[in-house]
Amino acid sequence: MVEHSPPRITGVLGKPSGWGEKLDELLPMVFDDLRRLARYHFSLEPEDYHTLQPTALISEVYLRLVGSKAQRPSNRRQFFTFAARLIREILIDHARARQTAKRGGAVTKVSLEEALGVPAPAVPSPEDLLTIDQALNRLEQIDPRQCRLVELRYFGGLTLPQAAEVLGISRATTERDWSAARRWLARQMQPDAR
Repeated sequence: MVEHSPPRITGVLGKPSGWGEKLDELLPMVFDDLRRLARYHFSLEPEDYHTLQPTALISEVYLRLVGSKAQRPSNRRQFFTFAARLIREILIDHARARQTAKRGGAVTKVSLEEALGVPAPAVPSPEDLLTIDQALNRLEQIDPRQCRLVELRYFGGLTLPQAAEVLGISRATTERDWSAARRWLARQMQPDAR
């Protein structure tokens, strides 16, 4: 993933053209990476779980990029961080919709290894995703960089070296942050921590 050189993507994002024009030029460069990422997430779930397809997820990411009022990414690192955040939001929205559609049912408690393993050893349920989202929202308040790292690893499918590059931090710092974030999230996901 993230195969294009930073100067090429950053060059497009730095052009004086409008945001829509930049996205139209950028999408062909990153489409295959985003599609692989979407396929990865869908491969973790049963075939009949999603009404979305990988291409539909990428389309939703594109629509959210176009309509976003947030600060626009200005380089490759910011773009992939933003895309991972949007994928998280879309999957969480989908999980909320599925949970709302279900009758009853309490939120399932899962271990961090079950929910955040890369690759995930089990299929995260909508309840698992909502629990992860709540924990990540709390982590973001404490340490935004660790939250971005978890998003890039879990929702972005990046390895530690790739995440270090995207975040612009050293490999050692990334490893420390990953270890700390996993320990913190494991504690937060315990039934008595909520």
